[in-house]
Amino acid sequence: MHTPSAPAVVRLHRAYPGRPDQVKKVRADLAALLDGCPAADDLILCASELATNAVRHSRSGLRRATFTLRAEIGLGSHARIEIQDRGGPWRSPAPGPGKHHGLDIIRNLATTWEIEGDHLGRTIWVRIDWPQP
Repeated sequence: MHTPSAPAVVRLHRAYPGRPDQVKKVRADLAALLDGCPAADDLILCASELATNAVRHSRSGLRRATFTLRAEIGLGSHARIEIQDRGGPWRSPAPGPGKHHGLDIIRNLATTWEIEGDHLGRTIWVRIDWPQP
């Protein structure tokens, strides 16, 4: 008897209305997908920061606008999440003591990450690797 093996990669692709209440839906959707993943907490935190930025700092936060989450989990080795927003002006965060920024969290947790796009549309992706058992 042949038992099908688990897929090597699990994916999620979902659009959300650009409202603050949708950030918790992003976290819940990822939590279900990442059940048992050793980097689940870090990935959910990164996605939460990126979704919040999309709603607060891009045109995705305008009425009837959306942002998109894509996630790819390579079972046993890595995960990549990305948030695509509708762009807008890019403002570098003001430096200063006691000021924390979502991208600082990304820098500290991600194995690698990147911002792609411009004022018309932007995708920020994060990849986190973990050692195989």
